[in-house]
Amino acid sequence: MIRQVLAMDMNGLGLFRLIKGKMDWLTQRQEVVAHNIANADTPGYQPSDLTPFTFRAALGNAARLPQAQTSAGHLTGTATGGGPAREVTERKPYETAPDGNGVVLEEQLLKISRTGTEYNMAINLYRKHMGLIRTAIGRAG
Repeated sequence: MIRQVLAMDMNGLGLFRLIKGKMDWLTQRQEVVAHNIANADTPGYQPSDLTPFTFRAALGNAARLPQAQTSAGHLTGTATGGGPAREVTERKPYETAPDGNGVVLEEQLLKISRTGTEYNMAINLYRKHMGLIRTAIGRAG
């Protein structure tokens, strides 16, 4: 049994799939922000960003399961089925260079910092849950 648990693909578990999705999104965002910084001197370049990662969107249909009404007296609920994440309209940058470039390096550096912090949090969450699984099957460490 222990060998079966160890051989199991952890990405099949919901929490690990969500953590992996978040880490993939953070990796892609880091690439987009790096591209923005690389084009900080390109005339007319406008920075871009990804649609925010939300766990509701990552869960997809699992987050919108209908509730079972086990008694006529129970309320049916008012949950609406939200769709996938929408594109966020880019705001006008605070600063625009005379050549039309809209990259504000301070904003991009802040995004890099936040992305790194969120990535570290996801890694730590992954490690903690792996430790819990190891403890549950009797293999501490």
